[in-house]
Parts: sequence; structure tokens; C-alpha cells
Amino acid sequence: MLSRKSALRAAAPVAVLALALTACGGGDDKKSDDKKTDASTSQNKPAEPTSLKAGEKTTGKVKEGDVAVTYDVAAEKVDLGTEAETKKLVSDPKQAKGLVAATAHMKITHKAGAPIKDVPDVADTTEIYADGTRGGLLIGAAEDAPGCEDDLELEGWKTGETHTLCQTYLVPTGAKDLEVHWAAKEDGKPTIWKFAAKQK
Repeated sequence: MLSRKSALRAAAPVAVLALALTACGGGDDKKSDDKKTDASTSQNKPAEPTSLKAGEKTTGKVKEGDVAVTYDVAAEKVDLGTEAETKKLVSDPKQAKGLVAATAHMKITHKAGAPIKDVPDVADTTEIYADGTRGGLLIGAAEDAPGCEDDLELEGWKTGETHTLCQTYLVPTGAKDLEVHWAAKEDGKPTIWKFAAKQK
């Protein structure tokens, strides 16, 4: 896990370009809109007990290597950068036109289970949506954001310890509504925190 994440961060500018174009652009807007409409229709049938306010926590069990660890997880805030700041984070500033970096701050407490032997995966499923559309993951940027910790330094994380892990996504400038999604496992039902976008 360590080598995989380290390699991704080393290649961050290239990865950012590919992911940002996939998530924020392209020619499949209508298909994406149709899928979102179908999804939202089916999701609106029941109430949404997994929608939380900033700072409210959820509890989930995450597979960390060969052990299951229970975490308390809360999205505390989403920081938005400026378009000028975002251009400095990517290899080709032209690709950041109309986009800003949004960083989700996740307060995570190791609640039960064995100490983490490797780099924790708990924050990997964090995603940011802007006005209903998922942003593009900005690999390697969150660790340098103020108030965020580097998960590569958290081996040995044990019960009772709390850390703030972050994920940064590219979202359109001028977005009004932000959502942070987190699930205990990939393809799992996410918990959603909603935030009003505060532009600089």
C-alpha cells in the first residue's frame, strides 16, 4: 500500500489531468445526467438518514490489511482555493481553467480494532461533489493543505487516537452546494455531509 500511494503521489500532475477530465468534462454529459436523474429518483423513495451536518459523525468498519477497524468519521469542513492557486497545483495550468481545489477535512477516530500496520485506507473513499456532480481527484495535494495530516506517517495508528485526513478534488468555480461522501468500503452506501460553498 505504501509503494502504491507513494507512486501515485509522485505522478500526481499526470493523474490529476486524467481524473479531472474524466470527472469534470467530456462528451457524456447527457448520459451522466440521465444516470444521475435515475439514481436520484430511486434514492428519493426512502428517507436519507445518512445525510449529516458538518461535524456530525458516523461509524463504520473498514478493512485495513487483514484486520477490520472501527472508525468514527466526521466531515468538518471543505476549504475552497482560488483558480489562481489551483493552476499552481497541476502540470498544465490551462487544464485548471474554470476549476478550483476543494479540500475535505475528515476527523477520524480509531474506535476499535488492532493498530494499523500499514498506511490507513479509511479516507480513500472520500469524494467531493459540487452541485450534484463528482469532482476530479487531485492526488497528493491534500497532504500539503493546512490542518491536514499525511496518511503515510500514520502507521501504528491505535485505538483512541484521532487524526485529520483530507482529500482534494477539482470542482467548478462558482459551485454553490458541496457534498462530502464517505463509505466504509468501495461501492458501499455513502454517508453524505452537505456544505454551502464559500468562495474566496
